[in-house]
Amino acid sequence: MLVLLAGIFVVHIATVIMLFVSTIANVWMVSNSVNASAGLWRYCASGYCNGSLTYGDDDALKTVQAFMILSIIFSVISLVVFVFQLFTMEKGNRFLLTGATMLVCWLCILIGASIYTDRYANSSINYFLGSQNHHGYCFILTWICFCFSFIIGVLYLVLRKK
Repeated sequence: MLVLLAGIFVVHIATVIMLFVSTIANVWMVSNSVNASAGLWRYCASGYCNGSLTYGDDDALKTVQAFMILSIIFSVISLVVFVFQLFTMEKGNRFLLTGATMLVCWLCILIGASIYTDRYANSSINYFLGSQNHHGYCFILTWICFCFSFIIGVLYLVLRKK
């Protein structure tokens, strides 16, 4: 049981780190022919990053930014609650608050990544003129964090402290 809790804790920390990286870095969409990438915060081309994005739909982008930040906050809160519950909870109780907080994180990732996928990751939208786009590592990390946060949240709900 201790090994299972330690494993979940390590995956939880990895998920928090991946969420930080995927939210902060500007490699959500990458151009094949032009040396450019676009993220949630800035557009980078030829090693120079511009502070403004011109996606055309600023409300949706701000929504994605907000939900990704909320997912980081809920993931960190869930980690703190887990450590707190691990040392204060009686034997036989479940990590319900930790699991519920992690599932809220999962929901925030789902909403943010889904809006980005719908509005910006569509193959018919051409961010970089005259080039083909593909998903960057931040976009892929976000969906990996989506899977990990769901699995961790369900495991926290099922696990009992022994």
